[in-house]
Amino acid sequence: MMIEATALSKKVNTAATGDLLILDSVNLSLKKGESLAIVGASGSGKSTLLGILAGLDIPSSGQITLDGHDLTSLGEEGRAAIRANTVGFVFQSFQLLPGLNALENVMMPLELHGVPEAESKARDYLERVGLSERLYHYPKQLSGGEQQRVAIARAFASQPKILFADEPTGNLDSVTGATVIELLFDLNREQGTTLVLVTHEERLAKRCSRQIRLEAGRLISDSLVSDGFVNDSVVNESAVNDSAVKRESNK
Repeated sequence: MMIEATALSKKVNTAATGDLLILDSVNLSLKKGESLAIVGASGSGKSTLLGILAGLDIPSSGQITLDGHDLTSLGEEGRAAIRANTVGFVFQSFQLLPGLNALENVMMPLELHGVPEAESKARDYLERVGLSERLYHYPKQLSGGEQQRVAIARAFASQPKILFADEPTGNLDSVTGATVIELLFDLNREQGTTLVLVTHEERLAKRCSRQIRLEAGRLISDSLVSDGFVNDSVVNESAVNDSAVKRESNK
């Protein structure tokens, strides 16, 4: 398995309410090359789960294995090393360095990892996302869609085994968002990258081969997606029942 999560829970302490349970005993496994959409309402724990799966955060309890490495047994330095060699990221806010042009933004992680011919590879990926005429433009000179395409080129140029994307089309209009979705899945197919997405967009979620739904930090369904049709399977009956009770009480 590329990702194996067992009984992941995350608690944070707040001054107002004390301990707040953000994730509650989440179990998940993902094979090489699979694409997974994490969906659910705002505040359901989607981005927290993504961060833990990627090694950006640690759970309060449970275990996460990434490409055979037990992240929960490692310190920040060890997790950073795994991320550097295994993981790519695409974020809603693009995360481009404003002082670097498009080419330099894509080159930078390649150069940091000592990748040969970094400039040539960066150029190639920017051409593949349709930005061959924008190589020397800085982020402030690019549209939101162009900035996201630079971010995708940067993520895939390192040829990661796993790509994590948090609301990658959240700041884009529908037409630009559709272009970005196509790029993500085209490059995913070409490189056999395992793809994990957090999204509110149904059209993006339905492009993935699997879809999991969180509600109040609990995994309530794990579904296969076939030709855009979601085949629901409930994995947490108690969570569904609890939610139904809450909905009734709020009527």
